[in-house]
Amino acid sequence: MAEYLGADGELLHEQGTLVVAGVCQDSRQVRPGDIYAALPGAEHHGGEFVAEAAQRGAVAVVSDRPTEILPAFVVKNPRKILGPLAAWIYGDPSTSLDVYGVTGTNGKTSTTFMLEAGLAAAGLRTGIISGICVRGPDGVSEAERTTPEACTLQRTLSAFVDNRVDAVAMEASSHGLALHRVNGTFFRVAAFTNLSRDHLDFHKTMASYFDSKAQLFLPERCACAAISVDDLYGKALAERVTVPRLTFSSHGASADVTATDIEADQTGTSFVARHGSWERKIRLRLLGCHQVDNALAAIAALRIGGVDIAAALDGIENLDTVPGRLENVEIGQNFLAFVDYVHNAGAQLRLFPYLRSLSKGKIIVVIGATGGRDPGKREPLGRTAGSHADVVVVTDECPYRDDATALRNDVAAGARHANHAEVLIIPDRSDAIRTAVCLAKAGDIVVVAGRGNDNVMNYDGTEIVFDDRQVLERALVKYAK
Repeated sequence: MAEYLGADGELLHEQGTLVVAGVCQDSRQVRPGDIYAALPGAEHHGGEFVAEAAQRGAVAVVSDRPTEILPAFVVKNPRKILGPLAAWIYGDPSTSLDVYGVTGTNGKTSTTFMLEAGLAAAGLRTGIISGICVRGPDGVSEAERTTPEACTLQRTLSAFVDNRVDAVAMEASSHGLALHRVNGTFFRVAAFTNLSRDHLDFHKTMASYFDSKAQLFLPERCACAAISVDDLYGKALAERVTVPRLTFSSHGASADVTATDIEADQTGTSFVARHGSWERKIRLRLLGCHQVDNALAAIAALRIGGVDIAAALDGIENLDTVPGRLENVEIGQNFLAFVDYVHNAGAQLRLFPYLRSLSKGKIIVVIGATGGRDPGKREPLGRTAGSHADVVVVTDECPYRDDATALRNDVAAGARHANHAEVLIIPDRSDAIRTAVCLAKAGDIVVVAGRGNDNVMNYDGTEIVFDDRQVLERALVKYAK
């Protein structure tokens, strides 16, 4: 059977014409008129569910496998063409929006929230697509992953257009780029925060990880760029991009946009931002020196994007929290307690010096390693925590199918290798958080690390509802001195 795509959203083949309503890669969510994208997966192939998709009203299939159940477009790599196909079906929505994409190892979520706050304060109708939530004028939903699958992304962008959104702030993960989820999306500005070891279970090498990030900055993907040059990867990226770009630095590197006079305390973070003759003193309500890096990323992106920067900065300064990102949990205790998403050594090196600056007491960290990830992260994760904290409580984080005991032992071995902190292994995360609170005295700092705002732990497919913030608050109420 010969098939091809015609104009006006029609699927043409030798037996007639089918009108296409949308595209979906989850057979359980197919709606009448959808093309079903039957993709290869880690455990199952979408081709196993074509019959279910047909029952739900799918009119055709895109896959790397043939099927006799529905008209099929068989291509070598369906993921590559799925984004452009979905964009075409939904009216190429990113061309009607100013999409600001943020990529990098750490800081993506905070930068994305700052961008959305700045865009809104500048008078634009906004949407946000992040690892925490997807939010627009028609409401908010919990994010399933950092960067949505291609079909979901294009459908979301199309809904934003229908709701008269002007600009979108969006996280672009390395998985989202490598798996072609952002194909078919054009970015007004692409921003790069930093790069350090993470996700090598997927990318295998740092070079491959970097190359995935760099895809966002190709001229067919973005109109312009904002790039941190505070690490070697950012410097390399700035040299290779061909689109107009602004570089930024908070560490004294030669850059277009810079930050100086950085001061961070228990209530916020101050710095002076400069770009050419433009200068402004900024006071963030977000905590930690690392938020200066994220703010600079947003500032550089907004400036090169042509946004009213004075108004945008008012919005950034008024942003008071990013869920699970150094989120203060306060019930009147005589020590500080935070929940933070920090889950790799690079992020730890950004966090711990700030925590140390807040107190001369002990830093007590609750930490673990997520299963199904790069095993090479575990020892450095523990070693960095052990080097900077005074007490390291190693516990379960989200083992998935990995051996939870092995995960804990690897992290604990790294912490002990630092030969600095007291190291405890407490498998149950609730018990670990309770122990950290019980150990804390006046002037100390407790930080529950690794999960941020995640609210589910997974043990070999069994999901347990668990919110670090809620568990920490209950422990403080019951045990804080």
